[in-house]
Amino acid sequence: MNLSERLVAHRRHRLARELLLLYGIEFPREVMVGRDLRLVHRGMGTVIHPRTRIGDRVRIFHQVTIGRADGHVPAEKSGMERIDIGSDVVLFPGAKVLGGEGVTTVGQGTLVAANAVLTRSTGEWEVWGGVPARKIADRPREESS
Repeated sequence: MNLSERLVAHRRHRLARELLLLYGIEFPREVMVGRDLRLVHRGMGTVIHPRTRIGDRVRIFHQVTIGRADGHVPAEKSGMERIDIGSDVVLFPGAKVLGGEGVTTVGQGTLVAANAVLTRSTGEWEVWGGVPARKIADRPREESS
């Protein structure tokens, strides 16, 4: 477990959140996180919306953003409820997951390619890429640990 992952585990403490900012990581205490989260390359430059749920064994690379698609609207008027990142998901460098109306879900085992901009929910065990992101393949299922 690298330092940034340890700080995320202790993000309920203000000092840990402040130290995360030195890595350029915004990871609010409200974010729900499953087991074995990995911040690849220390997750530098990563920004996570407070209304995010992250499953087990998720891998988040650097420069990933999980947030609202309607950032131009005041938060209290946003239709976004939350963003759910399923277990075994990989968000590659620069991936953007932008939640829309209601709940946006990145299904279990899905890969979001580098620099992809995902603006809608995915199925399970899929590969998404492009701007805007579209499904480009199915991902072989892996046995969970």
